[in-house]
Amino acid sequence: MSRPPSKPPALHPRNRYQGRYDFPLLARKCPPLKAFIRQGKDGQTTIDFADPAALRCLNGALLTHWYGINGWLIPPDALCPPIPGRADLIHHLADLLASSHDGVIPKGERLRGLDVGTGANLIYPLIGNAEYGWQFVGSDIDAEALRNGEQILAANPTLQSRIELRRQADPACIFAGIIGADEQFDFTLCNPPFYASAGEAQKANERKWHGLGKAAAGRNFGGRPNELYCADGEAGFLQRMAEQSKRYAQQVFWFSTLVANAASLKVLPEQLRALGATDVRVVDMGQGHKRSRLLAWTFLDKKQRRAWRRARWPDTRI
Repeated sequence: MSRPPSKPPALHPRNRYQGRYDFPLLARKCPPLKAFIRQGKDGQTTIDFADPAALRCLNGALLTHWYGINGWLIPPDALCPPIPGRADLIHHLADLLASSHDGVIPKGERLRGLDVGTGANLIYPLIGNAEYGWQFVGSDIDAEALRNGEQILAANPTLQSRIELRRQADPACIFAGIIGADEQFDFTLCNPPFYASAGEAQKANERKWHGLGKAAAGRNFGGRPNELYCADGEAGFLQRMAEQSKRYAQQVFWFSTLVANAASLKVLPEQLRALGATDVRVVDMGQGHKRSRLLAWTFLDKKQRRAWRRARWPDTRI
């Protein structure tokens, strides 16, 4: 007997998005959003979620209203991430840290994370700092994206001492050239490129628009080539990340990454254990009918984890 499909996981209970957006309230916080608000078929206020300009404006309003971020602007072709989904990863990451901290989420500036491929939007550092006070280093191979990130930080001066941006000069490297010899990070995170080529990304986009009953158009969430695809796709990128993480086994407590394709998890956990990972975890996440997973691993043994917590995490109860 076949099993019924499992229900997609709900948004994290600490996620600030629970239900519908309050568009009139958001428009008061961010007046430009008013131009995009219209009445939906159900009579409720909404926007055209297929309109990239509307999505960018909505994101700016959400970041201002929920997190106190001002002046969030990104280039039209840059990835425009859905805020609730990105916030979910941050909250699940906080739970992961809490699982190593007697159930208490370690907060504050003593914790430091590395966002691999932070992009022009800086979304993970912005939300992570606002929600939990963590400091961040954001890395990217795209110099223009980092310049835009610097403009966002300049519009929010208090963040300039909390979020640092670094250019990855070698696209083949993920951690080398970014993590210094004496640096430690309590966690890393990443939203890796999903597709293996521009053609594959375009075909997927066309299928999405066809499913919406619309003619093929641009990507409503945008995305530059390095954000959308790499030569070996998501699976290859994640395998390289796993292999390269071993070199920094003693400098990072938890490595983590978003995994969009469940097939990538058929070999990755086994690969990580073969590399010496002492703990490998997969956390299911979901937003509506979209599913994703947070894959996390550490090379530290229990004694090393206790020592790390004593040295770096506030209010440790050991």
